[in-house]
Amino acid sequence: MTLGRYQRLIPALVVTSCLLSVLAGTSANETWVGDLNPIAAAEWDRAKARHLLERAGFGGTPEEADLFASYTPEQAVAYLVNFKGAPKSSLPPFEHSGIFEAGLDPFPASRPATTAQAEKTGEALGIKVKASGNRPQQAIVNQFFYWLRASRLETHRVAYWWANRMVSTPRPLQEKMALFWHGHFATNEEKVRDYRKMLRQLELFQREGMGNFRTLMIKVAQDPAMLAFLDAGVNVKGSPNENFAREIMELFTLGVGHYTEEDIREAARAFTGWNFVGVEFHADPSKHDDAEKTVLGNTGRFDGVQVIDLLLAQPAAPEFIAAKLYRFFVRDDISDELKVALGARLRNAKYELAPLLETLFLSKDFYADLSQGTRFKSPVEFVVSTYRKLGLAQVPGAPDFNLVTASLGQHLLYPPTVAGWSYGRSWITPSLLIERGNFALDLVFPDIEFIPEDRYPVYPTGPEIRAVHQRLRAGMDMASATKPLEAETGGDMMAMSNNVDRDEDFNTRYASYRGWQKAIERVKPIPRDLARLDLTKMILTKELTTPLAVVDYFVARFLSVPLNDTTRRQLAETFEHELGSADVLASATVLEDPLRVLLHLILSRPEYQLG
Repeated sequence: MTLGRYQRLIPALVVTSCLLSVLAGTSANETWVGDLNPIAAAEWDRAKARHLLERAGFGGTPEEADLFASYTPEQAVAYLVNFKGAPKSSLPPFEHSGIFEAGLDPFPASRPATTAQAEKTGEALGIKVKASGNRPQQAIVNQFFYWLRASRLETHRVAYWWANRMVSTPRPLQEKMALFWHGHFATNEEKVRDYRKMLRQLELFQREGMGNFRTLMIKVAQDPAMLAFLDAGVNVKGSPNENFAREIMELFTLGVGHYTEEDIREAARAFTGWNFVGVEFHADPSKHDDAEKTVLGNTGRFDGVQVIDLLLAQPAAPEFIAAKLYRFFVRDDISDELKVALGARLRNAKYELAPLLETLFLSKDFYADLSQGTRFKSPVEFVVSTYRKLGLAQVPGAPDFNLVTASLGQHLLYPPTVAGWSYGRSWITPSLLIERGNFALDLVFPDIEFIPEDRYPVYPTGPEIRAVHQRLRAGMDMASATKPLEAETGGDMMAMSNNVDRDEDFNTRYASYRGWQKAIERVKPIPRDLARLDLTKMILTKELTTPLAVVDYFVARFLSVPLNDTTRRQLAETFEHELGSADVLASATVLEDPLRVLLHLILSRPEYQLG
């Protein structure tokens, strides 16, 4: 059998229908659905322990499942929610590359804004306009593009750092909650354009994400990443900007239908003057509207914190937050009665999140048949859980974590909108299923032609940057080397070097090129090691003797949904054909590649997309 990139995959349309049939065929324990009463110790088993590890974390190895199965349900949940019995976290902090330079703050809104500032004041980004000669603003524009490139590359390193925490943490719920809040309070580096702010917001989610929602909401409202993302700088007295006020009501606390447009306008006034200096929150009293406002039927000289308290006092707020947590951890469907009940528990706990999480993870509803193996894994969960179940200690550098998850629809620190990602079936399309299978292929049979994005400009402007580089090194002057690609006619490119150098303030294409050069010079590279897999040792340690036993071991280790008997035997036949023998132990010296083929097939199955 060949290792063609698509040949090992069930045709995507077939996979899609298989996924839907898997979900449709799920049996439902009717007596447990919607029941918030805790599961009894006698009802606790290894399958439920694996389910808890999958949903409240990112899955685990068989040994971790055995450990959690040896606990009582209360002990298992206390370990995850309150860290009782969990090792102290020794995860390293993010290691900065040292790319930030004096003068970059405040960073202009655009390249034209940068050069306009330079023309008006004689300097920008900490660099003075050159006193004489051609392209007097070139160094300034170079610096503008440097920070755009460098901040993006450093943000990719932040995403790797976070992914490594997800893979290696002894406290997986802490990172799972950070992932939830990152989608709930979505900000994007492309608009924030400062990795430092994105990192600080992520650290806020890691630090406060399992604590008190009111505390978290206030800190997010005063977080520089959120303030930058939702245009706090133009929300001032006399000219309020409604972006944040709208999103805090619609997406962060209440949900659609529980406020009016007038409430948004009045609340926006309460947040006037909130901004940041560098990476710190700053409130400017001269820009704050201190007059009376009427929000949700309440009148007063409210500031932002007081408006947040007004929002959280609404009955819709705890129900909205509790229901969103329920959909993330339990099931997409939640009844109105259950939403009210969970909202009441969150309100009575004064917005402390741990009691609600304990309720969810101990409830019979969480372990009902309708809840197990029925949730589509997000791309990040899909990739991270694969690494954890393989027992890896860190994320491999290839396949690239950022490129893989982005191709699957979830690029960390780059959510598509302020509403975050749409979970559920949106993750599963024919093309995305092929990409998921390709990730599994690149994991077990690495792509030797892989070129990392942080060392080579592969994004949309990459061809322009590479063309400038090649032309300059061929001896062209700047004007010729920076001609648009579409301007080429196929003639002798070197002839263009005879053009007279243009008299201009700056050259944008050259600045983009120099910005990239400086960025890759300053930003530390992401380690590009491969996953060190030893599937042979994994199988020989278990003394598995038959192809079917190997299939069943892999299925039990990786899948939350069992395979039917026909599929199990087909996989065993394929493995036996690859191995050339039905005697696994006798074929130990040639076992690794057939095992990798088998693992690729299993990780590409529709059942593996469910957790």
